[in-house]
Amino acid sequence: MSLAAQHEATEQVEQHIKGPRRVLSVDMLRGITIALMILVNDPGDWGHVFRQLDHSKWNGCTLTDLVFPCFLFVVGISSVFSLASRAEKAGNRGKLAHHVVSRAARLWLLAFVLSFFPRMNWTGFRFFGVLPRIAICYLLASLLLLFTRNLRVLGGIVIALLVGYWAMLRFIPVPHVGAPGDWIGFLDPVDNIAAYVDRAVVTFTQHWFYTGTLYLRTSDPEGVLSTLGSLATTLLGAMCGLMMRRLSFERMRLMLISFGVPLVLAGLAWSHWYPLNKNLWTGSYVLFTAGLFMLTLAFCSVLVDGRTERWPMWLRVSTWPWFVFGSNAIFAFAFSNAIVKILLAVRYYDANGEAHSLWSSIYTHGFSHHHSNEWTSLAFGIAFVCFCFLPNWALWHKRIFLKI
Repeated sequence: MSLAAQHEATEQVEQHIKGPRRVLSVDMLRGITIALMILVNDPGDWGHVFRQLDHSKWNGCTLTDLVFPCFLFVVGISSVFSLASRAEKAGNRGKLAHHVVSRAARLWLLAFVLSFFPRMNWTGFRFFGVLPRIAICYLLASLLLLFTRNLRVLGGIVIALLVGYWAMLRFIPVPHVGAPGDWIGFLDPVDNIAAYVDRAVVTFTQHWFYTGTLYLRTSDPEGVLSTLGSLATTLLGAMCGLMMRRLSFERMRLMLISFGVPLVLAGLAWSHWYPLNKNLWTGSYVLFTAGLFMLTLAFCSVLVDGRTERWPMWLRVSTWPWFVFGSNAIFAFAFSNAIVKILLAVRYYDANGEAHSLWSSIYTHGFSHHHSNEWTSLAFGIAFVCFCFLPNWALWHKRIFLKI
């Protein structure tokens, strides 16, 4: 980065940190998460991906498996601050509920538009997905926060969600398969109750709406029942946000560590009987990941929260990209999704009559030179993240923050 660019970056960070008490660590974590989300979603070659930059096939947890739950965790925290800010601006409960429902509907509409773009193909429409899950979790968590901010009540709801979901997976018989038992694991990739419900939903939509598809064909990682686990993740973030609003930065970090470590250990302990599983969003996965996010947030807070002295240059430059990405996170995700679809949709034919997408052409000629490996695939992914950074930088520079 040039000296001029460094100077501009530091000035922009200076403007961002001014004003009333702001938990900058949340902005930073949101930006890191959305950058990682773009990176792991868009390698140059899916056949050559580092293990940690791909999802676990079933049980287990990689770096990639942490990305989406981290975003939902931050959604929970942000919902607390957003609702509190709106309540202070003469917003009664009815108006706040209308705002929450409207925002969730806009997220659904954005998901709908991106699903059709650019081919406008109805038959392959996917009702599940990242944005629909964000919309549902945001909607339910925010509505709950409008009616109660009691940590014990919210904690009880989280426990009920996790235990209830585990009981569904463990004890509800799967039609045409039978009850989970020794001869068939209750987390079988195909014959579990969550996968059955997903297939039933798609059968219904295919019959009545002539469309519907599952990401994994036999199930969907953003399916119906697994939403219970993801809602628990969002509520844990909301509970964290409620405590963060009441505490000084020093006590906030202590709180994050004191809750984060036990949650990680509880998740690991439960995983011996109830494995970490992102596709099913199991309870052990919820506890383990939420604990990790609290510890990560505490680390980010040490770096950026509550600094009274002028920030050193190294800190301003190193945190600036994450503030830029985090300032318009949904836009960054939607933009990356749209660009990928365009690059895959634009095709040409070579001299042998073989079709090639613009995406594969850029990767082959610009990065792999016909010798693809994990490093060339990663290089393409990083370059794509940098490309998606540019419009966010332009919005940040003009102080434009798009609200979905």
